Amino acid sequence: MNHTNSKPYWENIYSTKDTKKVGWFQPRPALTLSLMEELAIPKDSQIIDIGGGDSHLVDFLLADDYRNVTVLDISTKAIEKAKLRLAEKSKLPDWIVSDIREFEPHRQYDLWHDRAAFHFLTEEADISNYVETAKNGINENGLMIIGTFSDKGPDTCSGLPVMQYALEELQQTFSPYFETVRSFNIDHITPSGLSQNYSFCVFRKK
Repeated sequence: MNHTNSKPYWENIYSTKDTKKVGWFQPRPALTLSLMEELAIPKDSQIIDIGGGDSHLVDFLLADDYRNVTVLDISTKAIEKAKLRLAEKSKLPDWIVSDIREFEPHRQYDLWHDRAAFHFLTEEADISNYVETAKNGINENGLMIIGTFSDKGPDTCSGLPVMQYALEELQQTFSPYFETVRSFNIDHITPSGLSQNYSFCVFRKK
């Protein structure tokens, strides 16, 4: 395990940086919300946001009457920030502080969402373990929305190396247990104005 990609590293990131200025920040996760609308995700769906931390996705899901929302992040500080922002609504989601490499789902989810967490896994064993964890944590015919840096995107993020995935590579990685519903590339504009190319896939569990 790369010690720099560990809990103390991320606790420091979320303790010292303004989350609204980090490269992955989105004031409104428009793409995810659009995909969920397109996929007609029911309001009572069990949803988990992997690496959700201080992301604002949970805010919009709660505002749209999704109540069975789980947010998982390696950083306690990131989740504390989200809870503070949500105030009374912070009692509604389930919050899990865990390294995804050590996460053992105790339920199965209808929608597994991961934007920019999976690509931090650079060891083959960790990648394979993630695929197994997702398989175990998603209901039969459940969906996964996953976004990573593309083969044309950055090779580092927040000072850490990342894996870059062409669409075909991302699909192949999850192909043992998932079929592709949709795949596409899209540019994310960071708060500082940089363009980062992402590979996005929507998968359905076989």
